[in-house]
Amino acid sequence: QLQLVESGGGLVQPGGSLRLSCAASGFTLAYYAIGWFRQAPGKEREGVSCIRSSGGSTNYADSVKGRFTISRDNAKNTVYLQMNSLKPEDTAVYYCAARYHYCSDKGSLYDYWGQGTQVTVSS
Repeated sequence: QLQLVESGGGLVQPGGSLRLSCAASGFTLAYYAIGWFRQAPGKEREGVSCIRSSGGSTNYADSVKGRFTISRDNAKNTVYLQMNSLKPEDTAVYYCAARYHYCSDKGSLYDYWGQGTQVTVSS
């Protein structure tokens, strides 16, 4: 079974931090690029960040650049999204997705998706 599972979401105050995890099972994550996407109520799905299979190339949406950091630990078959200085507009369901080797900003090009984890930024 090929599966991605997100975890680490929750409720946090503005300015706070969360670390999301994307754990893979049924396939070797080392050969896949992992993208993070988010969707807020009433808004289109948005690409947030992506990391190439090698870990040597990363991408960030302008809205999160400087605040979010993507990383991977292939030995643990897991990709992380460290989110700092969170804002209310970061509130969304966050999804991780996998495709072979290289990043894309088009969600339709990703082959595997997790079920999402809710992030709520509110005081």
